[in-house]
Amino acid sequence: MSNIVVLISGNGSNLQAIIDSVQNGAIDGRVSAVISNKPDVYGLERATRANIPAIAVDHTQFASRSDFEQALIKTIDQYQPDLVVLAGFMRILSSEFVQHYLGTMLNIHPSLLPKYPGLDTHKRVLENGDKEHGTSVHFVTAELDGGPIIAQRSIHVTADDTEQTLQQKIQQQEHKLYSQVVSWFCSGRLQFKDGQAWLDQQPVKLS
Repeated sequence: MSNIVVLISGNGSNLQAIIDSVQNGAIDGRVSAVISNKPDVYGLERATRANIPAIAVDHTQFASRSDFEQALIKTIDQYQPDLVVLAGFMRILSSEFVQHYLGTMLNIHPSLLPKYPGLDTHKRVLENGDKEHGTSVHFVTAELDGGPIIAQRSIHVTADDTEQTLQQKIQQQEHKLYSQVVSWFCSGRLQFKDGQAWLDQQPVKLS
């Protein structure tokens, strides 16, 4: 059974979807810790309710990003994770941190990457008049939102959509997609090889 450590910064709705999938047997793993860079966020309450260690490593309490990341690595590694899941973790990570977990760290991003890395994806979709929007799960590399894409889900953008409605639609897709990808990793179907995502012994090719 795989050990999963989840990093959050806020509400933790994707965290909840993963916890639920572990509890119903869809993911062959266990969430061994939930770590937030912000204390007093609701995601930590979700972890506590599920009897999962809920830990705050407050980035504002460190003199530098390097000091914060060293403390974060030390905290994560106490739980011997097979997989580190970024679920709304709003800190840009250094290449040294990423290298430490290369091939075992996942992120979910609210756009159809490589379109719209970074912030404000729903706003940018609306401003550009896109008819399609979506979410992507990828392995984390040093390039922001630039690691190999594992899977995507898309939605149609309608004329009456707002940033808020797009966020709600995307989150519904995220909760399904992220749990599915975590399940693939924990069951050994998903690997990071030669700088690519491999699923079922084949390099992932997005249609």
